[in-house]
Amino acid sequence: MSTNTTLPPAEAHAFQDLLAFAAHGIASRVLAKAEGGTVTLFSFEKGESLSEHTAPFDALVFILEGAMTLTIGGKTVQAMSGTATLMPANVPHALDADERTRMLLVMLRESAKIRTITRS
Repeated sequence: MSTNTTLPPAEAHAFQDLLAFAAHGIASRVLAKAEGGTVTLFSFEKGESLSEHTAPFDALVFILEGAMTLTIGGKTVQAMSGTATLMPANVPHALDADERTRMLLVMLRESAKIRTITRS
């Protein structure tokens, strides 16, 4: 599996140095992309949101700083700094920044390769 990344290897990076906040908006940066999924860093100004949508893959939301209200399948989740939340595939979800927030989104895609198991 090949991996594309925007990060130099073998270096530690501070999240705030990887992506600044956008004035009155949302900014994002793909940190890694591979057959198995993607890792994207987002920054949201307070009050910014992503309207309800679905994705064909499970996703993990890690709140690095700030706080967000996530709505997942009609359920409201208060996601605070230091928390992780699973958003299941094909379930409608929306995100609202309650304060200036940095989050890491990890999309978990299934491999496009089909493995055949043989029994002896």
